[in-house]
Amino acid sequence: MAATMTVEVVSPEEVLYSGEATMVITRTLGGGEIAFQAGHAPFLGALTENHTRVFLTDGSVEDIAVHGGFVEVSNNKVSILSDAAELGSKIDVDRARSAKQRAEERLRHEHDAEAISALGRSHARLRAAGITV
Repeated sequence: MAATMTVEVVSPEEVLYSGEATMVITRTLGGGEIAFQAGHAPFLGALTENHTRVFLTDGSVEDIAVHGGFVEVSNNKVSILSDAAELGSKIDVDRARSAKQRAEERLRHEHDAEAISALGRSHARLRAAGITV
């Protein structure tokens, strides 16, 4: 059996996941994807919009759209404190697709930070819901 660690994914509204896992993959701001397993060295990083995966001890994966925040690793625990987050199973795919289309249309006319962020959020939502973008 793979070594486990405690994982918590928290947004201001709720605790999205709290329990044991074998691995967590998330994306840091400017650093790309990073994976954490049991015994990982202490780490602190800022998160960007991304599809975070929590690999559970039963072999399943909890898919979560994370929209900014921080990840901290210490004492065999991964804590993700997100500005906003959604479980992949609860994402409204049609709404996420519409948001993606609006952001892409806006970027065709002007290149602004809010449109880029909106596109990133919609990509994270769709990926967490199992949709290829």
